[in-house]
Amino acid sequence: MKIGLISDTHIPESASEVPAQVKTAFQEVELILHAGDLHVLAVLDWLQAIAPVLADRGDGDSGGGSRTPVPEDPRIKDAHMLNIEGVSVGLTHRLDYPEPSWRSLEAAMQAEFEGRVDVIVFGGSHVALVESYKGVLLVNPGSPTLPRGSRQLGTVGLLEVTKGEAQARIIDLESLT
Repeated sequence: MKIGLISDTHIPESASEVPAQVKTAFQEVELILHAGDLHVLAVLDWLQAIAPVLADRGDGDSGGGSRTPVPEDPRIKDAHMLNIEGVSVGLTHRLDYPEPSWRSLEAAMQAEFEGRVDVIVFGGSHVALVESYKGVLLVNPGSPTLPRGSRQLGTVGLLEVTKGEAQARIIDLESLT
């Protein structure tokens, strides 16, 4: 299964809409996971035209930073835990990584997903990352609109799950122009 990963779209603050290159990057995906800070439901509607979508409620979606909270929607939860072809995938907005001394990765997984997962998809930092840590594949797709906090074309991710194995990669949207 091929899954599109996106986070921190910050629409309409960072851009008026999701960059068109995201549609190209996600053209063969069967599911899209948005790791929070979408800011408006229109982002999920736009993504839903590509594939089914699930999202995490980021701090900005809850009204942080004096923003209007994103309305309730069945696609949005505070965290998702999915089983995809035998691989457990957790979706959350924030993951403290590198692991701080005050909260281990194991404690974070317990708090967010009520147990261990094989893959964590997260956002928050706007910095793309694919790394294995303590046997968990950590994936932050970065931001398509605010990579590293600057207004420019950024990144998304792809997660492929085949026969109980997960692999992820980052796509630089600039390479699709």
